[in-house]
Amino acid sequence: MSMTPAQAARQELAGFTGQLVGPDDSGYDEARAVYNAMIDRRPALVARCGDAKDVSHAVGFARDHGLPLAVRGGGHHGAGLGTCDDGVVVDLSPLKDIEVDPRARTVRVGGGCVWGEVDRATHEHGLATPSGIISTTGVGGLTLGGGLGHLSRKCGLTVDNLLEAELVLADGAHVRASADENTDLYWAIRGGGGNFGVVTSFLFRLHEVSTIVAGPTFWPVELGAEVLTAYRDFIPHAPRDLNAFFLFGSVPPAPPFPEELHLRKIAGVVWYYAGEDTDAAARVMAPLLDALPTPLLHAPAPMPHPAIQSAFDGLYPPGDQWYWRADFVNDIPGDAIGLHAKFGAELPTWKSTMHLYPIDGAVHDLAPTDTAWSYRDARWASVYAGVDSDPANAEGIKQWTVDYFDALHPFSAGGAYVNMMMDEGQERVRASYRDNYARLARVKADRDPRNLFRLNQNIQPATGS
Repeated sequence: MSMTPAQAARQELAGFTGQLVGPDDSGYDEARAVYNAMIDRRPALVARCGDAKDVSHAVGFARDHGLPLAVRGGGHHGAGLGTCDDGVVVDLSPLKDIEVDPRARTVRVGGGCVWGEVDRATHEHGLATPSGIISTTGVGGLTLGGGLGHLSRKCGLTVDNLLEAELVLADGAHVRASADENTDLYWAIRGGGGNFGVVTSFLFRLHEVSTIVAGPTFWPVELGAEVLTAYRDFIPHAPRDLNAFFLFGSVPPAPPFPEELHLRKIAGVVWYYAGEDTDAAARVMAPLLDALPTPLLHAPAPMPHPAIQSAFDGLYPPGDQWYWRADFVNDIPGDAIGLHAKFGAELPTWKSTMHLYPIDGAVHDLAPTDTAWSYRDARWASVYAGVDSDPANAEGIKQWTVDYFDALHPFSAGGAYVNMMMDEGQERVRASYRDNYARLARVKADRDPRNLFRLNQNIQPATGS
């Protein structure tokens, strides 16, 4: 009887310092689980890597045995691209080293960290780097796809603050990518996803960010069109210290929200002011508030930076059903606003939501070709997310998401933020990188010509001259 991949790995990877988990092991179901419970895949082997050498061994095992290879950091990707059926999952979660250098204002981060761990470590020194909006998100996935978040308008994308990375390539080699070393890789990984290797360590630039003013403002969903119109006109002219994303959602049925608002559908804004002066924050928020009726709730308050970064963690724990769609957006005309208001009022479950993230300020300081992340000229990134804890509602949340996306896509800029895409096909990937795709394909051909790293928003190796 032939050996299973897990049995073969235990025999062949004698120097593996981490844990090799196969379908017959007691911890298998836990080892294969990802954030989105709609994803239920059964890998032949989960290789929990203890160090970069383990990563190289696991990559080599998958390559030499012709097995599909997935790479998992935080496991948050909506399409489940951090796992696979009948293949090898390189699980980076044990790689948790975090080293803050407050004098240099940098932090070196292991490839298995989640952002909450990084936020807490840097906050001890009054420092932070752009890190999305949910602290359970993996550092690797968010970074390699670009990294939109609360600090984007002030500090740029996460990739704009990536100084260097250490990678394991398809041939098992360990390399460093920076502005001075392997510059092709350094350009490509800043937005090109996990197409080029497994990043085992990141070095980020840090910024002085400590106590900030943040929190939500909610209006009745019936005012959705009015709120979105005012937001559209307001945010491009707001100072860079202020970030605010628009959302349709429902008031969570828990503190600190007033009980009389629980589960009420709302149109809202989540504020983030990168400073602790509440009067200054109020002044820069005022033009939007003055343009609208009195809100149901206005709750921005001083808090530590990690507090707003983790504010959504309890609302969206691992194990919910998720279905996402997304687009980049340049303009939001009246017809689009009317459609947004329609779908926002038809949220299928209380956890389902739509977010509209601003892309301007520091993000626009770089040109579209400076990094692989092409849409520097976009104004917003939209995401439609059907979410529920009950698998019985999976089709309903998917249908609402797809219908919403289909209705608004004609108003899009063409591509989407790859971290918020499902498995939508090669043309959609090309559209999301635009003119950068050809260069990415050349780097791919040089670094991963056989496309071993293909379980991602895949960039296919260039062929020919």
